Amino acid sequence: MKIKYLLLYAASALILASCNSNEKNNVPVIGFVDAFEDATIAQARTGFTDALKQNGFSEDQHNVKIEYHNAQGSIPTLTLIVNQFIGEKVDLLATCTTLSTITAIQKTKTIPVFAMVAPTPALMKVADANGNGPTNLFGTQEDLNYIDTSFSIIPKLLKPKNGKLTIGMIYNQSEPQSVDAMNRIKGLSDKLNVTLVALPVNTSADAQLVTQSLLSKNIDAFFANPDNTVFASFETIVKSCNQKNVPIFTSEAGLVQRGAVAAFGADIYQWGYQTGLQAAQYLKTHKTDGIKAEMVKIRKRVYNPAVAKKYGIAIPANFEAVK
Repeated sequence: MKIKYLLLYAASALILASCNSNEKNNVPVIGFVDAFEDATIAQARTGFTDALKQNGFSEDQHNVKIEYHNAQGSIPTLTLIVNQFIGEKVDLLATCTTLSTITAIQKTKTIPVFAMVAPTPALMKVADANGNGPTNLFGTQEDLNYIDTSFSIIPKLLKPKNGKLTIGMIYNQSEPQSVDAMNRIKGLSDKLNVTLVALPVNTSADAQLVTQSLLSKNIDAFFANPDNTVFASFETIVKSCNQKNVPIFTSEAGLVQRGAVAAFGADIYQWGYQTGLQAAQYLKTHKTDGIKAEMVKIRKRVYNPAVAKKYGIAIPANFEAVK
């Protein structure tokens, strides 16, 4: 019953917000949808708004309105948010992470959706028979090719304790890109002569228990794959791994600052910025001519000096230090 009232309250709040937003005086309105709260993922929103500002669109100049809502990991709330933005007839939807993007393209075929921190339509299972995504889907996407480089870093930097390197990971079974990443890593581990121990996790609330179970299997390293559950529970994962003296490597550059040793992956700020450039182009003309979904352009090799020192890991010179 409490949940029912909370959802009704959330819906009422969004309706009130709608009344205010309808007084936009021909100022274009962007509905920005975040699936959950996360310090690393938040960098995408900053990059997105910076790209708009540098192309002449900012709330300070009163020539664009950005309505921001975060679903806090709740699917019902996420659906409410998207439906409300569609009801408001926002000029475009900006979606951050996979769940937001999938929800948006399921709910509208007419409002342009500019995605960030989301994989290709094929990995999201929304591509048609020809492999094409929805016609109203734009923004910046990622495939899994970079994971080969990310995962291959570990055997180059870490010596096994007992002859053969054992790497552990957790993955969310309900996230298509997470399952696909796990399957790709499993095949790669065989080629690298690495033992992979992968355990499923359903929610971030389960992450601590599952991570501790994984650590009980004498792993040499933890690999943080592109998974929203991993992002949302990363501090818990870091704490558990540090207690067992197990270093974390990752495919997500933003997680290095939060306690991973090293990564090769997309810069989340630049990911949002790249999508923001497309959104700015659309706002100038209100036409999608010449705009199409792009692959991530900027990936980085980064490392955390303090964490590398803690684990006594020598980092190659082509890695950039982060604070």
